[in-house]
Amino acid sequence: MVTNTEQIFTFLNEHAESNNEDLYLEAVIEACQEWLSGERMPRLSPSVTKEEIRRGIQLAVLKGMKEQAQPNHQMTPDAIGMLIGHFANKLMQHKEQVTLLDPAAGTGNLLFTVMNAIGDKATATSVEIDELLVRLSAITAELLEQPVRFFVQDALRPLLVDPVDLVVCDLPVGYYPDDDNAISFEMMPAEGHAFAHHLFIEQSMNHLREGGYAIFLTPSSLFESDQSAELHRYLKKNAVIRAVLQLPESLFRSAAHEKSLFILQKPYAEMKAKPDVLLSKVPNMSDKLAMSRFLEQIEDWVSEEL
Repeated sequence: MVTNTEQIFTFLNEHAESNNEDLYLEAVIEACQEWLSGERMPRLSPSVTKEEIRRGIQLAVLKGMKEQAQPNHQMTPDAIGMLIGHFANKLMQHKEQVTLLDPAAGTGNLLFTVMNAIGDKATATSVEIDELLVRLSAITAELLEQPVRFFVQDALRPLLVDPVDLVVCDLPVGYYPDDDNAISFEMMPAEGHAFAHHLFIEQSMNHLREGGYAIFLTPSSLFESDQSAELHRYLKKNAVIRAVLQLPESLFRSAAHEKSLFILQKPYAEMKAKPDVLLSKVPNMSDKLAMSRFLEQIEDWVSEEL
């Protein structure tokens, strides 16, 4: 039996491959627009879920990115996105309404994964500088019926975004070249360019409300760089580290590409003494018993948090 996800991918892929005039991703957007208007649609069961729609579109976008050779536009792997979604849902479970921000949203895949995990109480803001990726994200949001506002801009410039409950971000890694703009950040080093991933952390914390959480996908070497002193200083003053979780090596091509989950909370007036930091290694996600134990550990941690 062909799944809804497979039907969606086939629908988008066939349209994109038959349209020689457009680039693959442009053709995917066109197919989504036809689907949205009812002009042409994939054959789906009445019980189709938002996650099935997201995954079907994701498969087509991944193929398009590979064909168009866009190395800087890498999607967050689904296994990691779902883990971030699990944390987000647990941390936001007692809230009636949840506002989210992804300041480096790309195609929105991570943001939509988290919104699907939280459910209908979530509204979000997406910031992305690449117009093509924003168009992909916007049409996906419409098909998923997810309430998202989109900003097409450099997220490290001033954002007209009210403070949110939760930030999720797969941090862009590298140097930020605009020193004139970076000078307004606390983590601008005395010499040389600032790290973009450091500035994204600072910008995210600036747009969190008191007590809000930020879940970042960071390089595992985050605290080992030549600018780690600036990062330590900033975090000590402006954030509470809640968790550092090393992701399985099997998810990455090499040790240099390994990443971790980094969870911060913005301090609030009634906050008690800083709690212990959850330091853990995420087990191989195909090991069901180990993952079950890990998720139990997360349940205990969240219970203490809330």
